[in-house]
Amino acid sequence: MVPLVSLGSLSHGGWLDPAGPAIPLLAAAAVVLIIVLTGLRVRTAAGPNGVSVHCGAFGWPRRTYRLEGIERVEVIDLSPSLWRVSLGFWWTPRHTYFTVRNGAALRLAMHSGRSVTITVPDPHAAVTIIREAKSA
Repeated sequence: MVPLVSLGSLSHGGWLDPAGPAIPLLAAAAVVLIIVLTGLRVRTAAGPNGVSVHCGAFGWPRRTYRLEGIERVEVIDLSPSLWRVSLGFWWTPRHTYFTVRNGAALRLAMHSGRSVTITVPDPHAAVTIIREAKSA
């Protein structure tokens, strides 16, 4: 936020001038609003159709992982780390995170080699439900 305010000190015009700080501040506010609307909530459902994940206030981004694509499920501990970002919706070529808190989380190991980490209130129950659905 400090760099954005310092941009305003470079301007000799008013707040709404094109060279003023209003445009960068509005852009920063829009980014924060998007992050808040898409990243503060994760809803997960597990059952015979697989695992569905919906994020944010509007259920976007959303993803469904079919049982046929899940190789292994496990409960892991997401401990905070300086070198690993684990909160929010993060995508890398080998991993996807749908996480809003630290602690116990559900990890899906997919047949494709990808892994998916999802925070759920009771990851042990989710693992049991997925294993029962896969064995049925």
